[in-house]
Amino acid sequence: MRVLGIDPGLTRCGVGVVEGVAGRPLTMIGVGVVRTSSDAELGDRLVAVERGIEQWLDEHSPGFVAVERVFAQHNVRTVMGTAQASAVAMLCAARRGIPVALHTPSEVKAAVTGSGRADKDQVGAMVTRLLRLDAPPKPADAADALALAICHIWRAPAQNRLQQAVAAHRTSGASRTPGAPGTSRTLKGRTT
Repeated sequence: MRVLGIDPGLTRCGVGVVEGVAGRPLTMIGVGVVRTSSDAELGDRLVAVERGIEQWLDEHSPGFVAVERVFAQHNVRTVMGTAQASAVAMLCAARRGIPVALHTPSEVKAAVTGSGRADKDQVGAMVTRLLRLDAPPKPADAADALALAICHIWRAPAQNRLQQAVAAHRTSGASRTPGAPGTSRTLKGRTT
């Protein structure tokens, strides 16, 4: 499985490609940052982020894209920029038919370090160790992008099984009519 992890941001958008499967050693294919000038117009910055992500998609042909889910911060301006860069990343992947997964920061930290409250240095150290790198990727946005890709590789098999089970349940549940032969209901602890 080859995953492009994207840590969205307008000034620095971290990108990292990791290849592997859960339970086996992982390999970093590439890591970097798409940068835009804070002095540029918003539209120009979004186009620059799009071009950068498109270049990574062209160069590395990932099977999946993992994007950090935007969460509420106190600085609305920062949240807006992050959300806009995130939308650009999802759009680039969707345009190519590449599945996109969103992972929360605490989910990524927990997957990589064992603690959803890990700091940037701890995430960088574990990414370095897991990918057998000589030094932590810099800046932290790049390490975060690799952590997103690692998180997705490790979590995707379980998430896929859950999605398949939910879909199967919906399909089997839709074919049954409540009260029809072959179906049952539970009322106050009794099966009828």
